[in-house]
Amino acid sequence: MARPVQYVGINNEVNGGMTTIGKIIRDAWVFEIIPETQTCEGWNLAGIDALLDKVNIEWDKYGCLFSNLPPEIAERHRRIHDAAIAKAREAGWCGEIETDDEK
Repeated sequence: MARPVQYVGINNEVNGGMTTIGKIIRDAWVFEIIPETQTCEGWNLAGIDALLDKVNIEWDKYGCLFSNLPPEIAERHRRIHDAAIAKAREAGWCGEIETDDEK
């Protein structure tokens, strides 16, 4: 099976968007690298990779720790990620896939 050339967009993702790419996009929203209306639908993987680089630069400023985020960014992170988790759970995601290898 051929790998898709273009990204399907966070709103069309499996597991309610609880994927590696979905997290990159949500973090890009948190750091206001892209607007929250940008779903990245139709982007190629090079574009997603470039977005990841920008997200990593922002996280590096805070030692990659949520607890180091300034209040404004921390609140945006909570709002965006809490909403994503709620939406994913409504779509049937339970989070177990992320911890299956820890058993």
